[in-house]
Amino acid sequence: MSQGVSPRLSLTLFLLLLFVAPGIHADRLLIEAVEEAEASTTDRPRHGQTMDQVRSRFGEPERRVEPVGEPPIARWEYAGFTVYFEHDRVLRAVMRRD
Repeated sequence: MSQGVSPRLSLTLFLLLLFVAPGIHADRLLIEAVEEAEASTTDRPRHGQTMDQVRSRFGEPERRVEPVGEPPIARWEYAGFTVYFEHDRVLRAVMRRD
C-alpha cells in the first residue's frame, strides 16, 4: 500500500499556495520597488563599500555607534541617512525620517 499524501491535505496545500504565495511575492516586489526608488533619488553608500570609501565620499559621520554583537555591527549616522556596517563593510544604508 502506498503512503502518499491524502487528497484532503493535497487540496489544503494547493489552496494555501494559491492564496498565500501571490501575496508574499507581491510584498517582495513592493519592497524592492521602494528600495529602488529611494536608491535612485538619494546618494547613499552602497552595500559592500568599506568604511574608508564611505568616509572619503561622505565625510565624517555626525555620530558613530561602536560595534556590538557577533558579527560586529557598527552604525554611522549622517544628516540624511544611517549606515550599518558588518566589520568594515556596508550592510545597508537607510534614509533617516527624523
